[in-house]
Amino acid sequence: MLNQNDPTLGLLGGLAIPPVPTAAVDAELPMHNDDVIATLNLLIETCCDGEYGFKACIERTKASNLQTVFAERMRDCASSAAELANEVVRLGGTPEDSGTVSGTVHRGWVAVREMLTGDDGDDLAVLEECERGEDIALGRYRKALQEALPLDIQGIVARQMRGVQKNHDTIKSLRDDHKPQR
Repeated sequence: MLNQNDPTLGLLGGLAIPPVPTAAVDAELPMHNDDVIATLNLLIETCCDGEYGFKACIERTKASNLQTVFAERMRDCASSAAELANEVVRLGGTPEDSGTVSGTVHRGWVAVREMLTGDDGDDLAVLEECERGEDIALGRYRKALQEALPLDIQGIVARQMRGVQKNHDTIKSLRDDHKPQR
């Protein structure tokens, strides 16, 4: 029997009902269309950052095997950005077509660091910066997947995040291979 004096129960038409936690309801509500577009646009910017970053890596290494890996990753980023842009258009939005300010600053910092330290052509330094960029991309994808995206878009984002994880793991492995043996 329900205790009518229980403060955790609400009354509706004389019937005692338990209160509904708003966080649980909010978590299951679909995102507003504009919020979905904003999330996708942030991921597009992230993909553009990756594309530009891998291009910069190609220019900074002389190793043809690394240039090949970076070119493949650059194409993957461009393809992911295009796929997300199609979703933004489908939702009635305007897709981003450039990277983030932080991505531009990061690439600028890499160039300045190379100039000051003479790291130009140092494959380990290039791979370390590349991995740092992939860490940022993974964080953005993880954050996007915590949002209440529509299921079809959530599937796209999850699949792309697996690709970002693969990029990260490949770059990390290459970086580890370039570290001096102790």
